[in-house]
Amino acid sequence: MAKVLSVNISEKKGTPKVKINPGVLIEEFGFEGDAHAGKWHRQVSLLAKESIEKSKGLPTDGLCHGVFAENITTEGLILHTLPVGTRLSVGESILEITQIGKECHDGCAIRQLVGQCIMPREGIFARVIKGGKVYEGDEITVLG
Repeated sequence: MAKVLSVNISEKKGTPKVKINPGVLIEEFGFEGDAHAGKWHRQVSLLAKESIEKSKGLPTDGLCHGVFAENITTEGLILHTLPVGTRLSVGESILEITQIGKECHDGCAIRQLVGQCIMPREGIFARVIKGGKVYEGDEITVLG
């Protein structure tokens, strides 16, 4: 079973996010209180624990979720293998994958903190089709 390990937000872009529980997703906007929320295609970012564990040279034991600026840290689903357009049921919400990976910008606080960032290769981005609360431990279902 795929599940939510943590829900994370930040007030500023390019910085690690802090854990919240629950997070409130707003339709066609993103997480309430998150700097990346807005009327665009990257409203929510997701990163799998499985991707974080592949990061060479990083202390994955006790690595706090949100350190790669992901909104939702997941387990049990290889996110970056899902095609753009796939819909996911996450807690009360429905997300639609809009992008896989991204270009990492210069001066990224995450890269400075951990030395490398997995988000450009294996992070995914989504827009909020249906809003709702997302709790740590919520099941994630691929809807197609």
